Amino acid sequence: MPRWMCGVTRLDKIRNKYFSGSLGVCDIVDKLQENPLRWYGHVKRSPEYIGNVTMDLNISASRRRGRPKTRWADTIVKDITAWKVPANDVSNRARWRKEMKKADPMIRCD
Repeated sequence: MPRWMCGVTRLDKIRNKYFSGSLGVCDIVDKLQENPLRWYGHVKRSPEYIGNVTMDLNISASRRRGRPKTRWADTIVKDITAWKVPANDVSNRARWRKEMKKADPMIRCD
């Protein structure tokens, strides 16, 4: 018994990018970037939160060989610039949540 979604089976041999485009589903990369940015907004809105206090700490570590480890803050800065979201929108919760909802699918089967 073939599995199907919205009337399309694997026997139809339709590529995922065309199928997901017709359903309005965003890439998984966007969804994976959304969650840390939502958490970042939550942390930055609470000035007394320990996570917000520790984000501004500068801890000098011993030098190690090779590429430096990827820090969470570096990833957040990269994602904010990739999504072209102003960092000062964090204080406005409704606007920040609206900006972070880019990766929500809108599946409609007709």
